[in-house]
Amino acid sequence: MRKLISLGLAAAMVASLTACGSNSNSGTTTTAAGAAESTTAAAGNDSEAPASGEGFKVGVIGPLTGGAAAYGNAVKNGADLAVKEINAAGGVNGVMLELNAQDDEHDAQKSVNAYNTLKDWGAQMIVGSTTSGPCIAVAAETANDNMFQITPSGSAVECVSPDNVFRVCFSDPDQGMAAAKYIGENKLATTVAIIYDSSTEYSSGIREAFMKEAENQGIEIVADEAFTADNATDFSVQLDKAKEANAELVFLPIYYQEASIILKQASDKEFAPIFFGVDGMDGILSVKNFDTSLAEGVMLLTPFSTTEESSKKFTSDYVAAYGEDPNQFAADSYDAVYALKAAIEKSGVTPDMSASDICDAMKAAMTEISIDGLTGAGMTWNAAGEPDKEPKAAKIVNGAYEMQ
Repeated sequence: MRKLISLGLAAAMVASLTACGSNSNSGTTTTAAGAAESTTAAAGNDSEAPASGEGFKVGVIGPLTGGAAAYGNAVKNGADLAVKEINAAGGVNGVMLELNAQDDEHDAQKSVNAYNTLKDWGAQMIVGSTTSGPCIAVAAETANDNMFQITPSGSAVECVSPDNVFRVCFSDPDQGMAAAKYIGENKLATTVAIIYDSSTEYSSGIREAFMKEAENQGIEIVADEAFTADNATDFSVQLDKAKEANAELVFLPIYYQEASIILKQASDKEFAPIFFGVDGMDGILSVKNFDTSLAEGVMLLTPFSTTEESSKKFTSDYVAAYGEDPNQFAADSYDAVYALKAAIEKSGVTPDMSASDICDAMKAAMTEISIDGLTGAGMTWNAAGEPDKEPKAAKIVNGAYEMQ
């Protein structure tokens, strides 16, 4: 089982790095963060690809439109930037990567449809799906087809249940446990309220693990309030209960859209506890028409910040290519592509192999590689598809993430 390193020990920054890959008999280490210093990513969303049939075909799935589009487009762009860097540096074992991104609108059935579209295109490996529900649905399909899949950000436990699926992010239980540990070990609060979305696997799974670890940390849960996707616009009842219970901290294992509404309504009620989120909170500073001053002091678990020294090259290239700052989903996806690169190099697969044969070889290789990436140094994977890396926390200070 992957060990979870206390967030209290995770303050060390990853050193500035340049892209390279190496093979050895014992394992492969690929450096992704700050990759290809001499290469500036071209503008646009589609990676320049070789003629059909000449390269490895990589499919990307995520919400490119709709309420979760900030996640999906970040995943698409992060993968796109990594592919451009890798191709500019000569490809993987001399072979180029082709990228094709499909929109699933954060819907499980549409995600399966997107996967089928990519299969028709000839995809040999998948980066996605971006969100948990769609990822679970696609994982069942890739398992049936024995196609290699790595999700940058599908955090539900079930996302990596099949042995052909790996992930870059932490699982929901790991996030919930790590959040409670961080709050307890750093003595942020002893009375905590939870506001969560009971209609999503993501939010419910994190909440459950948080509550278990909170007891170990001596944290009292004074309010535990649910909402669903059908009533995610008015949080008066939940906030009133948290305020009446004198919660020092409100834990929000939810996505940034609902979090932005909660912060506004809390301000209207003159309720100002510490608000603490997880990776779904990332993106709150980009919500349209949201007063970002309301997010000042918000804390969240996130493996990535644009202000880290190790992220500056990636951030500069990303802004030049896509006109906006990257979030952690972009970094997760970027690292996912470099994990593909390392696994391809380690396994020695070639584009003329069947997707099933490629999958079998890459599954074994994933447990032998190590990635120095944007979201963690020395990142490795176990056979269950889970990553081993140090979790980190950030605080929003003056409208930007400040790693703690």
